[in-house]
Amino acid sequence: MTERLAQNPAQRLEQGARERRAILSGSTFEEQIGYARAVVDGDWVHVSGTTGFDYAAMTISDDVVEQADQCLRNIEAALAEAGCALSDVVRVRYMLPEREDFEPCWPTLRRAFGGIRPAATMLVCGLSDPRMKIEIEAYARRQPAA
Repeated sequence: MTERLAQNPAQRLEQGARERRAILSGSTFEEQIGYARAVVDGDWVHVSGTTGFDYAAMTISDDVVEQADQCLRNIEAALAEAGCALSDVVRVRYMLPEREDFEPCWPTLRRAFGGIRPAATMLVCGLSDPRMKIEIEAYARRQPAA
């Protein structure tokens, strides 16, 4: 007979199951589309493509560098809820509709990731809202508890 996994995450971990939980930011997009800002899966944290919206106010700047800053704040908040930080990021993906908007963001991105040097890719592609000038996706690995 197959043992049933407990519904409580702590009990599942005791049974040897990996933790899997969704982290929500409160963005209306998450509710409307049906996704999570991030998903914790064991030691891994997968952060969805994150734009420069201030999700509390559902506002967005017209400036790509300000959007990049807000993207990073949004990602940092999701990572903190998952029990890690920007320093735990191992991979990032930058998506921008306009190639020329990427270079102005470099100093902001270097401040966040220059010390840890995650694997990175930049893609030129359309985003779901014309106000969005950058979207950042991140993958982090949580450090083992001491």
